[in-house]
Amino acid sequence: MSDLHLDPHFSNLTPLLEQLGISPDGVRLDLLRLALVDISSSPTENNEKLEFLGDAALRLAAAEFLMETYPDMALGDMSAVRSQIVSDRILATLAEHYHLTKYLVLSRSAAGDKAGTASRLADTFEAILGALYLSAGDLSLIRPWLDPHFQRLTQTLRNDPALQNYKAALQELTQSHYKSRPDYKVTEISKVHGDKERFQAEAWFQGNLWGTGKGRSMKIAQQAAAKEAFVQLKQVIENEAPTSSAGGRGAAS
Repeated sequence: MSDLHLDPHFSNLTPLLEQLGISPDGVRLDLLRLALVDISSSPTENNEKLEFLGDAALRLAAAEFLMETYPDMALGDMSAVRSQIVSDRILATLAEHYHLTKYLVLSRSAAGDKAGTASRLADTFEAILGALYLSAGDLSLIRPWLDPHFQRLTQTLRNDPALQNYKAALQELTQSHYKSRPDYKVTEISKVHGDKERFQAEAWFQGNLWGTGKGRSMKIAQQAAAKEAFVQLKQVIENEAPTSSAGGRGAAS
């Protein structure tokens, strides 16, 4: 017996297209349906190749948007912003915004794997972009509804000196001022997969604890710790206070 988990919404994709503001007449529904088939449900007919194409279409759409909307943005900043607005974290959030879990076809075992939900949603989002790109042969079915998200995300990032990649920002800060890098200590504090506070991270620098953070993954926890450390250390530097006397949040044992 097949382990396939079919959602009743799968056969009716009209609500999804309405959310995207796209007419069904311009979309190859066979490709759109395939974009919603996770590899766990079928090893031969799944969304992997559409995801591959969608990843390229996404990056091109983001690059075009930034070039057109922010022509004076420095190339380095443009690259940093693009890497964030096309990240799996952002894609998973957008996938949730469009309720893609209602349409995703996956095996029962995969449906029970909560830890892999974000990754599957990001992959599915890219696959949908691949299907839309093949339907039109260009980005005309993608940019009209994706550009507003790009605009919102880019504005948020431009107001954020760390571009929401606080590990990189913290390392750049410590290397430029102290010629040294921070260290991270990560502890698994929950055995529950998908727990939003499964891991706890600490950001240490020059023997002092500067930030702590929690997250469902080690990476997210480290970013949270790095953010706290970045804010504190940057304030110390701006006040021209030596880190040895500022003390961070605690001393190493």
